[in-house]
Amino acid sequence: MAGDNTVVIKRIKKGGHGGHHGGAWKVAYADFVTAMMAFFLLMWLINTTTPEQKRGIADYFAPQSIAQTVSGSGGVLGGKVMGEDSAHAGGAQSVMQKQSPPSPSSATKGMANGQTAGGSNSDSTSNANAHSAQDSEFAHAAEAIHQAVQDNPDIANLSHQVITENTPQGLRIQLVDQNGRPMFQNGSTEPLPYTRKLLAAVGGIVAGLSNRVSIAGHTGGNDSTATGGSWELSAARANQARALLQAGGLGSDRIYEVAGKAGSEPLLPEDPNASANRRLSILLMREAPPIPAHTGL
Repeated sequence: MAGDNTVVIKRIKKGGHGGHHGGAWKVAYADFVTAMMAFFLLMWLINTTTPEQKRGIADYFAPQSIAQTVSGSGGVLGGKVMGEDSAHAGGAQSVMQKQSPPSPSSATKGMANGQTAGGSNSDSTSNANAHSAQDSEFAHAAEAIHQAVQDNPDIANLSHQVITENTPQGLRIQLVDQNGRPMFQNGSTEPLPYTRKLLAAVGGIVAGLSNRVSIAGHTGGNDSTATGGSWELSAARANQARALLQAGGLGSDRIYEVAGKAGSEPLLPEDPNASANRRLSILLMREAPPIPAHTGL
């Protein structure tokens, strides 16, 4: 009909497959973030673990952690029971090597050298323990010496002229000269009054220890031209220090050496005329641990 206006509405349906791809990038991004987090976590673990822990992790993932024996079923476990020893052992061969006793030839060789099994390790351990114990004893002695000097008002201002040093040979205590405040008058073997008090303070600490003592005198500067020569002068000063230390309680059996060094071992080699080169050196010698007696069977 001419007057009938029909309106036709056409609906176009879109394909539904597009919606499935709208979130794909989110999944990829999530995987990327997860991978980065795992990477940074791995780097953190590597940075915080100790070398022993790293070796343990490497051993855990090493292929030899699986037994390779061909006994039994011949499979992965090779007839081994999945117990604690089997799970962590590196195969039957390595277990036998760890648990087997030393061969007769090696044992005989060790006995010929006067050592028992494990003797070398025990000796090195005892030496290390003795060395550490002496270091601790020396540190306490050095602290006690400085404290004794500072507590004495007559010599407290000389505390910086007392130098203590832990050396491979032992604890070295040095009483050094300073410009205007020497330990001895120039060319003299007689210690000054404050030098006697310094030696008394040092001797009171040294006498309480068991180490042997080496005493050396050092000269330099104007002392080198003193009457009698610097060698005799330095030796005489060292002997005076020995007498004062013994008067303070140091036993004569603990005196190992009294020597005059003259100017052969300056404290400041770059300045041979420095006052600090003139000094008394008292060495508490590092003692080796006693050797245990071996009794034969």
